Amino acid sequence: MQTDMLSFDTANGAASAYIAKPDGPSRAAVLIIQEWWGLNGHIKDITGRYAAEGFIGIAPDLYRGKLAANGDEASRMMHDLKIEDGMDTIKNALDAARRSMDLTHFGITGYCMGGTYALRAACELDGISAAAVFYGDIPDDDVLKKLTTPTIFISGTRDGWIDTKKVAGLEDAASRFELPLQSVKYDADHAFFNDTRPEVYDATAAADAWAKVIAFFREKL
Repeated sequence: MQTDMLSFDTANGAASAYIAKPDGPSRAAVLIIQEWWGLNGHIKDITGRYAAEGFIGIAPDLYRGKLAANGDEASRMMHDLKIEDGMDTIKNALDAARRSMDLTHFGITGYCMGGTYALRAACELDGISAAAVFYGDIPDDDVLKKLTTPTIFISGTRDGWIDTKKVAGLEDAASRFELPLQSVKYDADHAFFNDTRPEVYDATAAADAWAKVIAFFREKL
């Protein structure tokens, strides 16, 4: 595996993305969108896991180098980030990666805050072939009904934020608008995929979700 940084411009200035490349050639890439903590070691580790599976992993830094030290700071940083800024960073990371690495197929995934952005990107951005959304917040119907990208939405039934009511609303919208979205639920808490947080991590659910997502991206990308 090789790692690198990709620099690019956005409407609000310079930004960058962490890149992990497989040892062999690949034309398929997955954008990994960070949790509210920032582009930390956990997100870089996930990016490397994608490279180990043969994808080029691309993790845009939505906070431009800043990392949250605790939950209060993470909450503040997430709420200070305007949706338009985050989406612009993701779009420009995708465009820069396509140009610099001659990539043809992109998937997108994200966790917590990153899941919110990944789902919105799947609805609004061109050039994304598949999305795997982990317990992100759900946009309004006027955004959601634009979804044409095949999407897996992964949630935990014990999640107090992306709770069962929100997930049921998403499933209802998917039915009403005939969206290409599959809902996958686990008896798990919010952030159950994060193996750096033992208080919520669920190894069994995380392993099953990972296998499903990798198979999904291999089929779609």
